[in-house]
Amino acid sequence: MTSDSLPRPPSPALGWVLLMPAGLGMLISLLLPTVQTIRLSLESGGSLTPRKYVGMDNYAQLTGAGEVWTALGFSLSLVLMPLLVALIAGPLLAFALDRAGSRPRRAGLVVLSLAPVVFSPTAVAVSWLYGLRPGESGLVTLATALRDPATAPSGLRLIVAAATFGVVCALAVMAFLPALRGGAVTRSMIAVGVVVALAMLAAGLQTFTLSALLTGGARPGGAQTLAGMQYTHAFVQGRPGMGAAVATLTGIVLGVLGLVAAVVVVAAGVRLWVAPADASASEKPNEEPYEPAEHAAAGRAAVGLGGSGGAAPGPGGAGRTAPAAGGHGFGPGAPGGGVAHGAGVSAAGRAAGIAALVAYAALALVLAWPWLAALTRPSSGPGGLATHVNTWAPALIGALVSVGVAYLGALGIGGLRPLGRHSEWLLLLFAPWLFVGVGPLGVAGWTDMRNLGLIDTFVALVPPVLVSVPSLFLLTLLCKGLAERSGGDFVGGVVRPSLPMAGILVLVVTLLNGQDLLWPLLVAHDPGLTTAPVTQFLQLRQYGGWPSAGLSTPLPVVLVALLAAGAAQVLYLHRLALRAGAPGGGARNPAPAA
Repeated sequence: MTSDSLPRPPSPALGWVLLMPAGLGMLISLLLPTVQTIRLSLESGGSLTPRKYVGMDNYAQLTGAGEVWTALGFSLSLVLMPLLVALIAGPLLAFALDRAGSRPRRAGLVVLSLAPVVFSPTAVAVSWLYGLRPGESGLVTLATALRDPATAPSGLRLIVAAATFGVVCALAVMAFLPALRGGAVTRSMIAVGVVVALAMLAAGLQTFTLSALLTGGARPGGAQTLAGMQYTHAFVQGRPGMGAAVATLTGIVLGVLGLVAAVVVVAAGVRLWVAPADASASEKPNEEPYEPAEHAAAGRAAVGLGGSGGAAPGPGGAGRTAPAAGGHGFGPGAPGGGVAHGAGVSAAGRAAGIAALVAYAALALVLAWPWLAALTRPSSGPGGLATHVNTWAPALIGALVSVGVAYLGALGIGGLRPLGRHSEWLLLLFAPWLFVGVGPLGVAGWTDMRNLGLIDTFVALVPPVLVSVPSLFLLTLLCKGLAERSGGDFVGGVVRPSLPMAGILVLVVTLLNGQDLLWPLLVAHDPGLTTAPVTQFLQLRQYGGWPSAGLSTPLPVVLVALLAAGAAQVLYLHRLALRAGAPGGGARNPAPAA
C-alpha cells in the first residue's frame, strides 16, 4: 500500500522541457557552426579576395602534400607521455589514497586540487622560454632544443610532459577515485580509463597554446600541431577555406572520439552518486558499507520472501548485505558498490598512501619549478585591472550560461528520464562535441562575430559555446545515480545533491575559459580588451619582452579558486562514487525461493 505522503516525482514529460535549452544551445553554438565550417572548407578566398566554391580542392592540397598527416601525428605524439601518466600513475595514486583512509584521502585531494587551479598554459610556456637565455641551468634548459628544427619536436614533447605532469595526474586521480569506491571496480575502472584515454587524445589534437608560444606555431621540422596549422592558414595567411578544412578534419576525428566515449559510458551503465557523509568518513574497520536505496529495497524483498542472498535484517528491519570477504566492500559482492572507506585500512595502507602523495607532490614540485622560478623574474608591461576584468568576467559569464544550460538538460535526461531506462542514449545527440573546444569551430565563430559587428567588443570575449557538453555528460550520470536512490523525491533526492556539482563545474569551466588563448586572440585586437593570456602572448611574440608569468594566475583568483576547490573536495567530491553496470552491481531483485 502506497502512502500519499511519499514524494511523487514530476512527470517525465518535464524532462523534455528541461532538455530544450541544451538542445537549442547545441543547435546554435555547435551544430550550425559545424555546418558552417564544412561549407567554408569548400571555398577559397578570404577577407581581401572574393570567395568561390572549389569543392574538395582544399582537402586535396592538405592531404596531397602530407602536411596535415604530419601535424596529426605530431599532435597525437604530444600526449603520449601524459597519457601514460594518466593511465598508470593516476590509478596507482588513486588506489593508494583509497586504501589510506578518509583523512589522508581528503588531504590528498586538497593537495591535488592545487595543480589544476594554478595551471596556465601561457604562463608555463613563458616560464620554459627562460631556458633560452644565456646562463640558465637546470631543467629549464630543455628549452634549448627548441632552437634547432631537428630537435624541436622532441624538445616540445618533453616540455609538455614535464609541464603537464601535475595537472594530468591530479585530474586522473579525481576521475579514478570514484570508481574505486563505487563497486564493480574492474568494469568501472575500465570505463573510466577508456574515457580518460579518449579525452587525452582529443586534447592532443587541439593543442595550440604551448605550441604557439614555444615554437611559434609553425616551426619547421614537424613541430606543428593541427590547431597551429588551422590558425596559420585561416588567420595568418588569410585563407579561411584552408583553415576550415583543417578544422573539419580535426572535428571528424574528435566527433568519432566523442561518440565512442558516449557509447562506452551509456552501454556500460555508468552512474554517479553521492554517498552519505557518515558512510564515507567512517574509519571503523567493521562498519557496514553504504547501501543505495534500490539495493536496500532488494534486500527487504529477499527477507520478506524468505530468500537469503547474504542479506540480513538491519536496523529497522531493512535488509543489509554483508561486505565482501576481506571487509573492504569492493567488487561484485559489494552492496550497490558502496564502500566503507575505513574498512581494511591498516597502518601499512595509510603509510603507503601518504608516501605516494608525498612522492607525487615532490615530483610535481620539481617539474613545476621553471614556472615557480619565473614568478620572481622581472617582467615588462604587466597587465592592469582591466586585463583581469577582460579575462575573468567573460569567463565566468560563459561558465554560468554553458553549465547552467547543461544542468537543466542533465536534470531532464538523468533525473526525469523521459525515455525510461534508455534515456541516456539521448546523450548521443551531443556526443560529437563532447571533446570539441573552441578551436575547431574558431573559423566559423570568428566569421559570425565579424558579420555581427562584434569584433573588438567586450561581448565577443564571452566564449561562444552555449552548452558545456562535458558538464552535460557528467551531471547526467550524477542525476541518473541520484534518481535511482531518491525514492521518487526529485527535489530532495536529485536536485539538491547535484547542485554542488553544478557549482563545482562552473568553477572548472571558468578556469578553463580564463586560461584560453585562441578565442580572445581571434576576436579582440583592441589593446583595451586583451586578456591575460593574450597579453602574455603579445608581449612575448610581438613586442619582444618578457611578460609576467603570474599574470594569468593572479593571487586573488588562485586563492578564491583554491579555497573553493578545497572545500568541494572535503565536503563533496570525496564522497562521489561511480559504478558501471546494472544498479546494485548487476544484481536484480531476487526471485522468490522455490
